[in-house]
Amino acid sequence: MTRSEFLQRTAQLACGSCAAVILARTATAAETAPTSAPKPTPLDEALKKAQYENQFVNNWLTDLFAAIDTELDPAAQMKLIEACGRGCYERHAFKQEIAAAGKGDVDRLVAAYAKNFGIHREGNFVHITYGGGKCYCPAARNRPTRPNDLQCECTRATHQALWQAAMGRPYKIELLETVRRGGQKCHLRVTLV
Repeated sequence: MTRSEFLQRTAQLACGSCAAVILARTATAAETAPTSAPKPTPLDEALKKAQYENQFVNNWLTDLFAAIDTELDPAAQMKLIEACGRGCYERHAFKQEIAAAGKGDVDRLVAAYAKNFGIHREGNFVHITYGGGKCYCPAARNRPTRPNDLQCECTRATHQALWQAAMGRPYKIELLETVRRGGQKCHLRVTLV
């Protein structure tokens, strides 16, 4: 499943859930007298539970990142978040498919990236862009942003893992701009030499 397909499917599920909630409430309202409160449907209860769990996880992640910032030295912070980034690469088939499609050839890798990301080659650099004003990471996008957000190092590590898998060696990848750090998009630069 590509990032695009994933986002489309997620949007479809969200729209379907909203429509179901609206229809369920409309049907319930039509069946009861206008003066009585509608009885919560199983869908209402499931939505309420999902909202609670989402808020709980976001709060927990906020606390975790605050603890990482205060309790770990910068080297340990980076080691931890880079491991998460490599895990993200391993977990998502579309990222592994990009690496496989570009195996051993920078131009093929750039072409494979272009199916899911903005990308262009400029001399000894490759620029990767995405985001369009919003963070795509489900673990980060609903939490408060911060000027030096450590979460952004996770995306850098994901792309490092992808490039290393495709090309057989590590590449220097820099974060030039990220949405979570106040930018308009996420912009990474790969140094080819």
